[in-house]
Amino acid sequence: MARPLEIPQHDPGHPAVSGRRMSTRYPVEVIRSDKRNKTVSARIVDGVIRVRIPSWMTAADEEQFVNDVVDRIERERQSSAIDLQARARTLADQFELPLPASVNWSKVQRQRWGSCTTGSGDIRISDRLVSVPPWVLDHVIVHELAHLLVPHHGPEFDSLVNRNPLAERATGYLMAVNDRPR
Repeated sequence: MARPLEIPQHDPGHPAVSGRRMSTRYPVEVIRSDKRNKTVSARIVDGVIRVRIPSWMTAADEEQFVNDVVDRIERERQSSAIDLQARARTLADQFELPLPASVNWSKVQRQRWGSCTTGSGDIRISDRLVSVPPWVLDHVIVHELAHLLVPHHGPEFDSLVNRNPLAERATGYLMAVNDRPR
């Protein structure tokens, strides 16, 4: 979710620096550059997210790109703290489902919460789920584990997913998140 940003203020000591903002965990420093034509880059330097953007960008473009890159960095930091493989092993054991070959975060899934390649047994979970309650993430993992046995959605698949007593509640949570304005 995008957070409102302050109007950029130029630092008189460094005219290329648009200003500092706060993310949820790190201060953000935006640096405009005449040398950049198209790309935006960001990295954490000395505890500050340093975002470099082309100098021609409008304030609205800057806000959008900075929000996007800061969100991505924060999702990466949060996701690295969650051991999806261990969680999937626990859930597979608890609900008598097969173990996946791998479970990884996906940065590119924007329409789906998760996906499963049944042939290889690989599961991908959208990194948009890093900040949901654990029981919601567990539901998505169980859903994808069930696909290892039943590749389609139908009554047999539903009976596997519904072994999780919080399945209906988690589904409702995810539906509400999808309906919320972004």
